[in-house]
Amino acid sequence: MRKETELAVIGAGPAGVSAALYAHRAGRQVLVLYRGLGTSSLARAEGIENYYGMSEPVTGAALERRGIEGAARIGVPFEKADVMGLRLTDAMDGYIIETDSGEVRAKAVVLATGTSRKTLSLPGLAAFTGKGVSYCAICDAFFYRGKTVAVLGAGAYALHEAQDLKPHAGKLYLLTNGEQPSFSVPDWMEVRTEKLEAIVGEGRVQRVTFAGGGSLPVDGVFVALGTAGSTELARKAGILLEGNAIRVNADMATNMPGLFAAGDATGGLLQVAKAVCDGARAGLSAVQYLRKHGKP
Repeated sequence: MRKETELAVIGAGPAGVSAALYAHRAGRQVLVLYRGLGTSSLARAEGIENYYGMSEPVTGAALERRGIEGAARIGVPFEKADVMGLRLTDAMDGYIIETDSGEVRAKAVVLATGTSRKTLSLPGLAAFTGKGVSYCAICDAFFYRGKTVAVLGAGAYALHEAQDLKPHAGKLYLLTNGEQPSFSVPDWMEVRTEKLEAIVGEGRVQRVTFAGGGSLPVDGVFVALGTAGSTELARKAGILLEGNAIRVNADMATNMPGLFAAGDATGGLLQVAKAVCDGARAGLSAVQYLRKHGKP
C-alpha cells in the first residue's frame, strides 16, 4: 500500500523532529518515519546537561520521548517503519521511500537518520570495502552479473538487498553470523547460519571463512545489518558523500532536488544543539522547495 505526503522526514531524533515541526507550522503536509522509541543514539545517552533550558540533567531517552510527544501534540504524524530504500520517482517529481510496511511517496525528503551504518568487527570487512565488500545492492549489483554473492544480515533489510541482487547474481547466499533469519527465506537464496571468522582473498574478496571451520567461495559480500542508515540511503538515492557524511550546502540541501539532510548524518559537531539547528534549517528549506515546485 502506498501513502503520499508533501514532505517525508526520515528519523525522529532532534534533527528530524525539528524539521517536521518547522514544516508543519508552515502549513505543509508532513510524515515522520522512524524506527520507534529507544532506537536512536540519543536514546543511549545516560545524561544530557549541556543543552539550553535544562535545569537538571535528563536522559537521552527522556529527551527523545519529549521531543516526539511535543511534535505529536501539535499534529505532526509519526509512523513506525524500517526504511530500506530511497529513490527518485520515474517522473523525477519526488521520491519513493521503501519501508517494511509499504511505500511512501513524497515531493521532498529530509534525511535525519543519524550516523553511519551498522557494521561488524570482522577481519577483512574494512580491507575489502570497494573490492568485493559493498553496502549498497542497487548501486553495485550490476558488477556481479552471474557471480556468487552473499548478503550479510538476518533481518528485513537483508532480504530487501537480496531482492535487488537476485536479477543479477548467479548464486545468492544469506550469511546470518549465528542469528536466525527474521523472515521466511525464499527458495532462491541459500542460508548459512554459522558464525563468521573472516572475509579473505588476494586483492579482492574470494571467500568467507567460518569460526567452526570451513569456507564458502564468494565473489562479493553485501553488508545489510540491522536497518539502512544514512550512508546506505544516501548511496541508493545518488547523494554525494564526504566520507560517511552526507554533503549538504548552507540550506541543508543535497545534490539531489528536493532532498535535504540534517543532524549527525551530515557530520561535524555531533551534538543535540547542532541537530536541532540543522533540522530547523532543513525543514524551512524543504518548505521553500515545495512552494517553488508545488502548491503555494
